[in-house]
Amino acid sequence: MNVLIVDDDLIDREHIKRVLLKGDSSCNIVNAETVDDGLNKLKAQNFDVILLDYNLPQRLGIEFLEEFSSDNALSSTAVIMISTSEEENLALQCIQSGAQDFLTKAEISTFRLRRAILNVTARHELEQKLYKSYQRAKELAEIDSLTGLANRYVFDLSLKQGILNHRRGINSLALMLIDLDHFKYVNDTYGHDVGDQLLKDVVERVKTSVRDNELFARLGGDEFAVTLTNLTKPEDAAFLANRIINLLEEPFVINDVTIKTGASIGIAIHPDDGADSKELFRNADIALYRSKDLGRNQFTFFEQEMQNQFLSDYNLEIDLASALDKNELTLVYQPVFDIITSEITGVEALLRWKVKDTFIPPDTFIPIAEKSGSIVSIGRWVILEAIKQLYDFNKHRTCHISMAINLSPVQLADIYLIKDIEDCLQQHDIAPELIEFELTETTLLIDNSQSIHTIQAISDLGCKIALDDFGTGFSSLSHLQDYPINTVKIDKSLIASISEKERSKKLVQGMVELIKSLDLEAVAEGVEYQEQLALCKKMNINKVQGYYFEKPIPADMLKSKYLQ
Repeated sequence: MNVLIVDDDLIDREHIKRVLLKGDSSCNIVNAETVDDGLNKLKAQNFDVILLDYNLPQRLGIEFLEEFSSDNALSSTAVIMISTSEEENLALQCIQSGAQDFLTKAEISTFRLRRAILNVTARHELEQKLYKSYQRAKELAEIDSLTGLANRYVFDLSLKQGILNHRRGINSLALMLIDLDHFKYVNDTYGHDVGDQLLKDVVERVKTSVRDNELFARLGGDEFAVTLTNLTKPEDAAFLANRIINLLEEPFVINDVTIKTGASIGIAIHPDDGADSKELFRNADIALYRSKDLGRNQFTFFEQEMQNQFLSDYNLEIDLASALDKNELTLVYQPVFDIITSEITGVEALLRWKVKDTFIPPDTFIPIAEKSGSIVSIGRWVILEAIKQLYDFNKHRTCHISMAINLSPVQLADIYLIKDIEDCLQQHDIAPELIEFELTETTLLIDNSQSIHTIQAISDLGCKIALDDFGTGFSSLSHLQDYPINTVKIDKSLIASISEKERSKKLVQGMVELIKSLDLEAVAEGVEYQEQLALCKKMNINKVQGYYFEKPIPADMLKSKYLQ
């Protein structure tokens, strides 16, 4: 057994040596008189036990203990602290600092010392096993079990340390957030096993483009992150982002299923886009959402304008959450006219939001409501209010008008939507065919079974379906065939150009003939001039709406002006 005695008192050292040799004559004993001398001896040789005096010159023995414990966590060497003091607090302090036992010099005997060595050796072996178990648990806590990448906890620590390191240098650091496109659709359609395998396959591809000094981590779900250090120019981050996007272009084949995905990437640069990890992460997240808004499968750098827009949208989102309770939302109605008789045939309900004395444009707040999910409750209110108002419009009329209500794609995922519509129709005794729900073509581009089911269920109630903004660039003839559409509303941008461009006139004429051939009703939106109206009549368009006839107006005004 190799024993290191660290004690500056020669008499005490010799006494301990005699006691040790009496119990085990084969003991190999090495002496040291100071903390530094003892630490140097440890570097040169392995010991089974250290007998360490508390009171040493220059530095106390407990300093030796703390330094040794921090550098030798998995060392097989056990430590017995010795001292002339019998204070219990001192013994406790030594044990807390890493010693396995504490002896006073007065109680050192062959029996006591031998028993202490046996005890500390066994105790130290147990401590090593516990420490190894802790290290394993720590590893599991820091590694993503599915992909083997660093997890969110490790990534956050690494990012903070990376920023601290770069504060002393001239180069910059980039944070890149990566989000897989349409991953939820993969999970919902093919199951989580396929989704998990897709994540692992994506990681294997991306790892080929990430250097060893760039930390690649999974933050959770389908969200990943990369830190790029020692950047001399932002283009280096753009190069990696573009490479990742290109790597994911080739489809993945999992369980004989071909899956095509992509990545939306947001990039923020330290120190320009964030002084600390929290700010940098927030701005990279803003850039990521900008990539999604721009159409996905691309990367975007953070810019201050994005931050300003984010804050503006965030404040609007907070205000919008309480807009219904504050009675800030109202409906206005734009009449729709028969093109031959010029009689009103229906109205379109349009949502307006007024905060104090300021009107917030629908193009501004509706996308925010859709993103936050508040469009579900707002949309439910719109439906109830519009149907209730239609009852008031028609209660003294023999020739009833219809009500057109816009539906967001988010509302189509609401499982309570059909029941709400049905209850409201019954409550106000409104014939379902008088209600027309307008869907944009972008809504029909979302291949979602719940949305398709909801559209069909609305039609099954007897309500009509209108395809809004037809001809805006997302047109697909299959929509007219695959969905239960009754009405097609030709977008105002095409109507605006038919009196100026011969090609636009021919295009709209062709659209109308197609719509008519399918026994659908054509409505021209955005009619503003007499010439446009004349052309619409010439093309046999059924109905028209626009500022030439009337702008959207409050219910009482529309009632007094057109329904008396």
